[in-house]
Amino acid sequence: MEAYDTLSEAMNALKAQGYQEDFNLQANCIVCENQEYEILHDEFHIDKSFRFDDNEDPGDQSVLYAISSEKYQLKGLLVNGYGIYSDSITNEMLEKLK
Repeated sequence: MEAYDTLSEAMNALKAQGYQEDFNLQANCIVCENQEYEILHDEFHIDKSFRFDDNEDPGDQSVLYAISSEKYQLKGLLVNGYGIYSDSITNEMLEKLK
């Protein structure tokens, strides 16, 4: 299993593995940075995830997801905070991102 010390180190390594898109989390889907696609929970797969936790700064807690979508032929990354800073999302998206 891959292990990275920092979020930026993980992102650079995953981009080198072909995860080029930047995804953003919406309430019921993820969207590409260019807003070209809205990808629903059943249209993507989480290939890998990495949790980064800075014990000194609770605001610097995040999860990095390496995501692929066969339907749209895309691979990319989603960075999301967790804990009290998490976004409000649908139950389907919550289950997918567990």
